[in-house]
Amino acid sequence: MEFSDRVLKCCDCGAEFVFTAGEQLFFHDKQFKNEPKHCKQCKAKRVRGGSRVRPETRTNCSQCGAETTVPFKPTQGRPVLCRSCFQQAQGKPQPVPEIAAESLAIPEPS
Repeated sequence: MEFSDRVLKCCDCGAEFVFTAGEQLFFHDKQFKNEPKHCKQCKAKRVRGGSRVRPETRTNCSQCGAETTVPFKPTQGRPVLCRSCFQQAQGKPQPVPEIAAESLAIPEPS
């Protein structure tokens, strides 16, 4: 089978990159069905753990009604919990807020 270089567009940054004949042969030999979607720079950024942008959605907690943000888009019919309600549901203790040192001081007996 004959392959020739093709120009593709990166779905992350929009830059054009070349999908070489050798890369196409490799994809064919490995029986990969999809073409690459990311340029080499964006792929390298993903591999070394570049920050992914998660959609933050503002919503109200289904249990206590407090306004909260969640890192996903809520779907109909599924409850959305704030951090404290979620941790209670998981059975994990909530982190205790730090208290000022002077409020912990024990008064000296007179």
